[in-house]
Amino acid sequence: MCEVMDSKEGEGPENKEEEDAAELGLSSQGGTKNTMPGIIYLGHIPPRFRPRHVRNLLSGYGEVGRIFLQPEEQHIRKKKKKAGTNAKNFTEGWVEFRDKRVAKLVAASLHNTPMGVRKRSRFHHDLWNMKYLHRFKWTHLSERLAYERQVQQQRMRAEVSQAKRETNFYLQNVEKSKRFSKKDSQGEQEEKSWGFAQRRTEQEIQTSKGNKRLKKQLARAAEIQQKSQSNRSLLAKIFNAQE
Repeated sequence: MCEVMDSKEGEGPENKEEEDAAELGLSSQGGTKNTMPGIIYLGHIPPRFRPRHVRNLLSGYGEVGRIFLQPEEQHIRKKKKKAGTNAKNFTEGWVEFRDKRVAKLVAASLHNTPMGVRKRSRFHHDLWNMKYLHRFKWTHLSERLAYERQVQQQRMRAEVSQAKRETNFYLQNVEKSKRFSKKDSQGEQEEKSWGFAQRRTEQEIQTSKGNKRLKKQLARAAEIQQKSQSNRSLLAKIFNAQE
């Protein structure tokens, strides 16, 4: 219902410039063959404003041709989706009139005026931000949009390649750190296998010497005892043989 009301508002111009624009629109529809199209730039697009609203509001001033509204960027849409809103909004727009004289009058008369005249209109508190683009054709807009898409694709490719380089650099550093840690562990094992011994103290040296003397004395005593036992056994054999 709001869209129909907005379109009716456009059908009833209130000042002389709008009447002239309407008359020019009718004359262009009446059969002038050499009319040149004109394009108006819209610098402000309110939320929930769609191309059908543009056509309904401006078709009363003249024949409207092609309309293009630039959607907002993808990262803004993603933030809105995360926030829970999925509304698609636009940032700027271009409107083509069949007659450039009508486009000039519309841009001059509607600039900085309310989009919706009635208070019940959804866009009553929003103002038109219009500018007529001299010597601007729709092909220029197509070329600009194609150029922007190409630039965006190049930017995406550059970001992807940068991410790949960062990933490869990270992986290379991980491999280097693994090799260095492996070499360090091998070096620690080699250091452990060298087996450095600490020099003995004087007390330890004297103790070891005393132990050696004691061992020698015990060995000598055991040897003497063994010889004495062998001599006894020999004498016993001799005396037993004589008897």
